[in-house]
Amino acid sequence: MISVSTAGGPDSLRVQVWRKLRSLGALYLQQSVCLLPARAEVVREIRRLLDRVRHQGGTARALPMAFTDPAEERAVIAELNEARDAEYAEVLERLPELRRELADEQARGNATYAEVEESEADLDRFRSWLAKIAARDYFGAPRGQEARDAVELAAAELAAFEEAALRAEAPEIRAGKQR
Repeated sequence: MISVSTAGGPDSLRVQVWRKLRSLGALYLQQSVCLLPARAEVVREIRRLLDRVRHQGGTARALPMAFTDPAEERAVIAELNEARDAEYAEVLERLPELRRELADEQARGNATYAEVEESEADLDRFRSWLAKIAARDYFGAPRGQEARDAVELAAAELAAFEEAALRAEAPEIRAGKQR
């Protein structure tokens, strides 16, 4: 359990704390009290954050805790999974636009290397976004696999689009001719 007060610190400290706890997937119980699993990588990040808060004039504590009620523990895990599933759902909601764009460009005969590069950059952003969510998905939220599968499907479609661009821009390669 983490408790942080940025009173006494610079105004930017509150935002820094909020961003860091959000990036770790903290479950807020109250305004400045949240839960995170006591995994080594999380504990290390929390120690760094708490040191920063203290050095900048705020107060912070990390208190180890254990659930005494298994139903309460399951409820907290369910809340954490719901939060990750909401993030995965956003990936799943936005990903079809990339796939539609690929299909539309190919249908227009606009399979070009420039479009491949643009779509690769988009796919890289999705992969990065997915990796950030997965890093805070401590309990295997149900929609995680669906999101990973959807990103890989988009990657396969991009590979096919790239092949079409190669054929369109370098027909001598398609014909097996060498320069």
